[in-house]
Amino acid sequence: MAQKLAPYGTWTSPITAELITQSTINITDVLVDPVTGAIYHLEERPSEEGRAVVVETRTGQDVFGHWSARTGVQEYGGAAVTAYGGFVYFSHVVDNRVYRVKKGEAPEAVTPDYPSHRFADFAVHPRYPSLLVAILEDHTKPEPANVVTQLCIIDTDAKSVTPVVSGADFYAVPRFSPSGTHLTWQQWFHPDMPWEGAEIHIAPVTVQDGQLHVAGSTYVAGKRKEISATYPFWCSDDLLIFTSDEAGYHNPWTYRVSADKADALLPTVVEEDFSEAAWWLGGSYGAPLDDGTALLTAFRDGRSVLYIADVRNAALTEVDCPYVNVEHIRHVGADQVVFVATAADAALPSAIISLPQPLKLSVPPDDEPVHVVFYPPTNPEYAGSDQAGEKPPCVVNVHGGPNWKEYQWLDWIKQYFTSRGWAWLDVNYGGSTGYGRKYLDRLLGKWGIVDVQDCVRASRLLAAPPYSLIDPARVVIRGASAGGYTVLEALSTFPDAFAAGTSNYGVSDVAGLANDTHKYESHYMEKMMAGTPAEIPEVYKARSPIYHAEKIKSPLLIIHGKIDPIVPYKQAEEIAQNIRRRVGRVDYVLFEDEGHIWQKAKNIKFALEREIGFYEGVLGLRK
Repeated sequence: MAQKLAPYGTWTSPITAELITQSTINITDVLVDPVTGAIYHLEERPSEEGRAVVVETRTGQDVFGHWSARTGVQEYGGAAVTAYGGFVYFSHVVDNRVYRVKKGEAPEAVTPDYPSHRFADFAVHPRYPSLLVAILEDHTKPEPANVVTQLCIIDTDAKSVTPVVSGADFYAVPRFSPSGTHLTWQQWFHPDMPWEGAEIHIAPVTVQDGQLHVAGSTYVAGKRKEISATYPFWCSDDLLIFTSDEAGYHNPWTYRVSADKADALLPTVVEEDFSEAAWWLGGSYGAPLDDGTALLTAFRDGRSVLYIADVRNAALTEVDCPYVNVEHIRHVGADQVVFVATAADAALPSAIISLPQPLKLSVPPDDEPVHVVFYPPTNPEYAGSDQAGEKPPCVVNVHGGPNWKEYQWLDWIKQYFTSRGWAWLDVNYGGSTGYGRKYLDRLLGKWGIVDVQDCVRASRLLAAPPYSLIDPARVVIRGASAGGYTVLEALSTFPDAFAAGTSNYGVSDVAGLANDTHKYESHYMEKMMAGTPAEIPEVYKARSPIYHAEKIKSPLLIIHGKIDPIVPYKQAEEIAQNIRRRVGRVDYVLFEDEGHIWQKAKNIKFALEREIGFYEGVLGLRK
């Protein structure tokens, strides 16, 4: 069949919003029962109102019925499930209780009915399986400053909860050694996020009369405000592996209990990050193969690479990795691991998939590097445009965080646009993760400046020679959460840079966010702005789009969730009202039943169709 010609942005595509939302299942974790060898995975199903379901991987059977295995710890959640001895333990987001379930039986609550307590990141004691260690987040006093985070022991027989480790602002990754004689964990304090400054500790464990006791802890690695030590896992009772960015990149380190000493695993630094920023709990970027080797993953040019680490010889061997992203690596046994991975191909004909083209741009005036990923318009039914010399319209996509990054895995929303004749540009601006500590720290004190400038300059570079890939007059910008903030700040700071913008649950008032957001990020802005709102109120005001919304000239679409606990919806309503007062173009959508990040298929579908329709109307692409 002969290929057609049609203006960019007007192509027809089989990738519909209905297909994306109704057929998509997100696999968010994988679990291994170390006793039975059973493997489970966690599915988030937009078509079931965002329900999170535990599935027995080999049979494909759901472990339970109407329940939802999700936790509200740190609001973003993660690590809501574990498995041991034929039982699956999970946090049920509806009542925040922990449940135990065995195949063919109904779930049974193993924590008291106390909705103000939230639980996550479970580990079962290997000799006393009725005892679980977990993160306990106590919201009895719901104000962020009064929320208390501890490590606790859940006695699943007595159905009791007992705090065992406290004093830090946050805890994560509690893990028993193979014989249960020691417990390791990660902890950190405000104003750090865990990728900025976090410590790893271990402590001896004893069990007497059914009660688990954790003695005084031993510091292993990490330093407040300076060094991030993350994701510990045991290779043996004596050997702990973790990552540390002490030398500029998150490289693997080891700790020997017998020697009470931490060392870099490798003699020289590998300029790759072997772990990711912990926005969600439950990440795992390595697992033991035996007591002296482990499978590790790292990020190179925005994609995952796999290594076998030989601890005895302090060596890495790279192995073939056909996957774009690898995470949640879990030990199965006998030199076997399982993990969640995503690839760049799909069930649809590959010819319709726009493949990622990573670029490292040198951005003037300081020639700072900026990492971007470009996706060209791609559809096998079209040879290009019937308009001579036409360049495609482009979506500039800004990731959230702001310390995060866009991956190169198959994202159907990107393909939804590129298959219709749009170009797509992901900007991993300064401050993005996966490129080392120096690149991460570019954003310190400069949120709303570096991210905005990198997005504007990157899009301008790709519109000009020698690239000339996109139409400079038809570039739109979109982002969610912190990315939504960058959208608003870009439209008000560079009012002629973009033809339109979309802010999904974005920030408009940075000081307001510092006062109203949840505990996890309540001090985050202190580093991003280089001070507190009380110390530098003029900086917060200057970098809050709500105070200079009159400068926004381009049409703006704002979508927010009414029950968002991270960025309160009043952030969206107030800037929308400000723009309307001076008769600017703003379309505002409020989802009554959504929080932070859309979970329900009907809302995901509506938001996507509304967004592309908005751009088509602004750019005159509708037929």
